[in-house]
Amino acid sequence: MTTSTLVEPILRWYDEHARDLPWRRPDATPWSVLVSEFMLQQTPVARVLPVHEAWLARWPTPVALAAEPSGEAVRAWGRLGYPRRALRLHAAATAITEHHGGVVPDSYDDLLALPGVGDYTAAAVAAFAYGQRQVVLDTNVRRVLARTVTGTEFPARSVTRAERDLGAELLPADPPTAATWSVAVMELGALVCTADRPRCGGCPVTDACAWQQAGAPAYDGPPRPVQTYAGTDRQCRGRLLAVLRDTHGSVPKERLDAAWDDVPQRERALASLIADGLVAEQPDGRYALP
Repeated sequence: MTTSTLVEPILRWYDEHARDLPWRRPDATPWSVLVSEFMLQQTPVARVLPVHEAWLARWPTPVALAAEPSGEAVRAWGRLGYPRRALRLHAAATAITEHHGGVVPDSYDDLLALPGVGDYTAAAVAAFAYGQRQVVLDTNVRRVLARTVTGTEFPARSVTRAERDLGAELLPADPPTAATWSVAVMELGALVCTADRPRCGGCPVTDACAWQQAGAPAYDGPPRPVQTYAGTDRQCRGRLLAVLRDTHGSVPKERLDAAWDDVPQRERALASLIADGLVAEQPDGRYALP
């Protein structure tokens, strides 16, 4: 498969089918892009959109967020899930304010040094906010490349050297085009080449897809993790946080006790929230956001 066989059709498809998302618009700030990348980790776009809009309205810059307590970030995070991301985003805003003059850095290395920013997020912000030529490998991109190029239904659990090399090989030489390619293949994975029930009939490269040419063989690698929520510590943590998010100030322990019946699980979840810095125990025995 040549680069043009894959890249050019996907770029044309993206021109016609790209969703109008606020962090992709020409007037989107690098801060908007960074906020979106934090929020989109393990959370669907539909749930992120209203929270992202409210977040940018309240905190249009990293400096604005850094000026408020981290607990306000947790409160505004609402029900997006995995609320430690809110603390990390607040920490990133603080670092941007203290070390970069309040401006989201454009250097991959500087981005990678921010709290809560890993390889993918650093590359994504450099590409999508600053139009740089970066290898951007999220779950959707990795799945598209696994199917179209290597002929496997799903990629390995962790990013491999071969995936990075392939991603670099496919990148167009022109930086702005490379940035568009990165978001285009990501969009294809989100809308067409999905994990479950992919819409291969609507794929612009289905005729060149190695997975399709092989008869779409079922995945036979290590078992893929299946996430559950009901009855888990995650759900319990969410219930306890919801009590605190909905209350300005502190609450007595009895309010938290009423949120979850299983006492050992509730105590374990509360202890983990305190350890993660998401809940603060007050000297008077009451509890509040940090």
